[in-house]
Amino acid sequence: MKLSIDNQDTYTLISIEEEILNSTMAPNLKSEFVILRNKGVQNLILDLSGVKFVDSSGLSAILTAERLWKNDGTFILTGVEHENVKKLIKISRLDTVLTIIPTTQESIDYVLMGEIEKELESDGTEE
Repeated sequence: MKLSIDNQDTYTLISIEEEILNSTMAPNLKSEFVILRNKGVQNLILDLSGVKFVDSSGLSAILTAERLWKNDGTFILTGVEHENVKKLIKISRLDTVLTIIPTTQESIDYVLMGEIEKELESDGTEE
């Protein structure tokens, strides 16, 4: 499975560099999510802009990330551009569960704003 992983201070961006996210790749992707979470990554952005097809195993991998980051952190799905991928996410109603943001840059901005809000909240409680 071809992945690009960009680790930044406030987020990690994973870009899937394959056209198909299926049962062959899903276990490796899930493992990567667990490794990143165990390393302390607080905000994960998953870019699907190159993905043209996702099957149920691929959706399961995406849901794994949602569960790992749900209570403590942020998981964002971005680059949901191809019609087959959009339809599957909508049919499975994952669009009601996941944070889906159109572009990578908007996703990064979303994470950075969230981090600023956390800092402001923590500054306000210390007084």
